[in-house]
Amino acid sequence: MKPKQKHQPALLRLVRDADEAWQHQDYQRYFDLMQKANRLAPANHGLLMDLAAACGRRYDYPAAEKYFERSVGLAPDKPEALAMAGLHCRGFGRYEMARQYFERAIQEKGVPAETFVKLAELYERFRFPREAMNLVNRALEMDRNCALALLVLARLDRIAGRLGPAETSLRSVLARNDADTWSTRIRAWYELGMVLDAQGHYDEAMRAFLQAKAMIRPNAASLLNFQKSAQARMNEAAVEISADTLRHWFESGQALQPQHRLALLCGHPRSGTTLLEQMLDSHPAIISAEETPIFFQDVYLPLRRGLPESAGILSALDAAPLSLLKQLRQTYFRALESFHARPVGDRFLLDKNPALTGLIPAFARVFPEAKFLVALRDPRDVCLSCFMQPLPLNQVSAMFLSLDSTVVEYASVMGLWKAIAPRMQNPHLEIRYEDVVENFESCSRRVLEFFGIPWDACVLRFNEHARQKLVRSPTYSDVMKPIFKGAIGRWRNYQKYFEPHLAALEPFVKAFGYG
Repeated sequence: MKPKQKHQPALLRLVRDADEAWQHQDYQRYFDLMQKANRLAPANHGLLMDLAAACGRRYDYPAAEKYFERSVGLAPDKPEALAMAGLHCRGFGRYEMARQYFERAIQEKGVPAETFVKLAELYERFRFPREAMNLVNRALEMDRNCALALLVLARLDRIAGRLGPAETSLRSVLARNDADTWSTRIRAWYELGMVLDAQGHYDEAMRAFLQAKAMIRPNAASLLNFQKSAQARMNEAAVEISADTLRHWFESGQALQPQHRLALLCGHPRSGTTLLEQMLDSHPAIISAEETPIFFQDVYLPLRRGLPESAGILSALDAAPLSLLKQLRQTYFRALESFHARPVGDRFLLDKNPALTGLIPAFARVFPEAKFLVALRDPRDVCLSCFMQPLPLNQVSAMFLSLDSTVVEYASVMGLWKAIAPRMQNPHLEIRYEDVVENFESCSRRVLEFFGIPWDACVLRFNEHARQKLVRSPTYSDVMKPIFKGAIGRWRNYQKYFEPHLAALEPFVKAFGYG
């Protein structure tokens, strides 16, 4: 019997137990088990690839790189292993590492056309459009029917304003019906919707978006159920978390030392948080953490550990002992510094994450000293933008598969904010996207004054700053441009589709000053 066959049952048990430990957020046990499995099967390149990916998801990037290199060295198909390492790096947000692995992959023999295209997508994100186009053309020379290459070609054409060629490429992708291009065709329907919208063909654009969502919907049922539970918790919290509770949490903050200078920048997705974040991050006294999973994974989930799934937000927060809160504060800052590979120091920390709007009470509980900057935008434009955005399928984006569920999600998230804002002791400021666009300097000064940070004119050149850094938001290409007003009132192009939902949005339209 060969050694690898002899140890196979034990190896499978270790990997299974490690996966279970990960699901329970017992990360130390996961790594202990996986390293034991690695000692049992040191030549198993797939095991090393999994270890590398896990290290990256836990912000230990040097360890991730070490395991990736070992995996690539042992893999029988080196180009495939390099591309897989690149995909993992992209997945945990290290785009520079991803780029390096894909650049190495395309130097190998026998590389498939799609590997060139995946590198092209990274080049486009890094603002190298010419290099991205060259890679797409190389891919099409290898395989003129490569669906992913045609999709990315269309995106590059759309961004450059070449709408006709973009539409032609997309329709050639959408004429396909093979299983291998299923996910690419979903993206192509979204991309076609954006091309048609830019041409003023709004009914055709809506049909394209609906086609994309119809393809996604069969895979969304379980995610929809999870998010409906989350909405129920938000609706419950809006009623249960009283002014007295929030005052108690705020006053108890003196026991949580050291005190930090930080703010949460939130609001419903597509409300202008990325624009605000880029503006503020250009200030030398501010360091931003852009849409990381750290607070949710490393703070909120441990707060809920041991509680039944049905437990509300209030019960989870009230049950937290002081010792746990102190530990979670340390974990949060340690993980943030690992993620960004630089210390926060004495700078003001801005955690920009619209996904945390429904967890504002939790952020206030763990960081009673925090300030809250909440981005607002016309709720109708917000819902349309969420509906049109080609987001990866997850618990929240599943709600954007119809206008009806998009509006329900908006009402849950912003309903919580609308309910607790008057009860909060923490300093908080609402900033409307439309005001930022109309009078950028005035809004910038107002926000910096709220943070207690001196004015610096560099914030007016935020788009120049954005070109020098990697923007992680899905709207990364927009914030590198000067301020523009084209997104204001966009919902009116689709007004007939909004008619059934206007009554549900009306309370927010009025409350936020859009009536």
